[in-house]
Amino acid sequence: MIVKESEKLGLAELIAIGVGGMIGGGIFSVLGLAVSISGHAAPLAFAIGALIALSAGYSYVRLALAYRGDGSSYTYLRHAFPAHPWVAGITGWAVIVGYIGTLALYAFTFGAYGAHLIGDDGSATERMVLSAGALLFFMVINLKGVRETGATQDLVVYGKIIILALFGIVGLMSVKSEYLLPVFDKGVSGVFMAAALIFVAYEGFQLITNAMDESRDPERNIPRGIYASILIASTIYITLALVAVGNLTPAEITAAEEYALASVAQPIMGNVGIVLVDLAALLATSSAINGTLFGASRLMAVIAKQSMMPAALTRRSESGIPWVGVLTLTVFGVLFTVAGSLDAIAAFSSMTFLLVSFGVSIANLRLRQRTGCTCWIVISGMVLMMSTMVMLCAYLWLHNRATLYLILGLYLLVFTAERLFNRFRTGERMS
Repeated sequence: MIVKESEKLGLAELIAIGVGGMIGGGIFSVLGLAVSISGHAAPLAFAIGALIALSAGYSYVRLALAYRGDGSSYTYLRHAFPAHPWVAGITGWAVIVGYIGTLALYAFTFGAYGAHLIGDDGSATERMVLSAGALLFFMVINLKGVRETGATQDLVVYGKIIILALFGIVGLMSVKSEYLLPVFDKGVSGVFMAAALIFVAYEGFQLITNAMDESRDPERNIPRGIYASILIASTIYITLALVAVGNLTPAEITAAEEYALASVAQPIMGNVGIVLVDLAALLATSSAINGTLFGASRLMAVIAKQSMMPAALTRRSESGIPWVGVLTLTVFGVLFTVAGSLDAIAAFSSMTFLLVSFGVSIANLRLRQRTGCTCWIVISGMVLMMSTMVMLCAYLWLHNRATLYLILGLYLLVFTAERLFNRFRTGERMS
């Protein structure tokens, strides 16, 4: 499928897709969780998440430039383990389920803040209607075409950046130094535990590599898009976390749950601040849904083209949109988001993207003669990823074993589904 040069995505659209995928429901729904685990050191937890994302982003950049085309992590692992296609297959299925989880998280947060904005945050029905409506709206946007997706992404992403930057600047002026000390009030290990649990807030940059074939000057714009989007998102995360712990006690932030930022805004900017944060949340989750649908649907089409997912997912419209993938993601996203609490799905998504980032780093090392990577950068990132994954498992084991068991069960389900599909596909070919 060839996309006209005039319809391809430029650097601004790529950054918008990356930032849109990252600054979604994460900062609005996991800030309270990060503070409850790491206390005053929450900004450091987001900084560690940024370091992990940058190290993973390095491997994604090197591999994306070496192996042109859509597919991202699935494609890289397929090249790294050609004799074991099941490695890439299972990874691809896990990533898609992770994307469905993040779509549900973004939609859930959109509905919650939308209901809060109109003064009816206690209605579960209203939240679910708004959540499903957001997914369906951006499904239509994605089905219309690449330029519509890019233009819409530009509008909502840069709009929310302006709002969050304004809130961050004003909030920094009111930070109380005594609220920031002691830094490690909940221990050093809590920082890494929080960094692992909130990593889902950084996963969106991978979506940029899924747009390789639809980008202008990808050799130049893909690396710039990935690094710039991570730096922009991390700057906003760290600033907002600093504003939060510098204006409210950890107990007050934790009590606010998904409305942590709105609670922080009230003493700083009054009701105007609450409205601004609610609007920023709606813009943030909107762009995250948009960017995730865009990238994940193309990844599904690539995996299906390799016969590792149902062939129907390869179907595209006349304008090249993988419409079956977009519809599939939307349907499952709606089902997930109306089901209720998404805490376990968020933890699953964080663990999944940490594991996938670790796998992509391994692929970069195995293919280093072609990618030209600097090994110490990749290995340092892998050590950091493994440390945070161990910390996440330890945290869940100590505080929420049910979620840990659920995550393991989801991995078992994904593994079983992929293996059964592969066996069915192989048997079908043999017959």
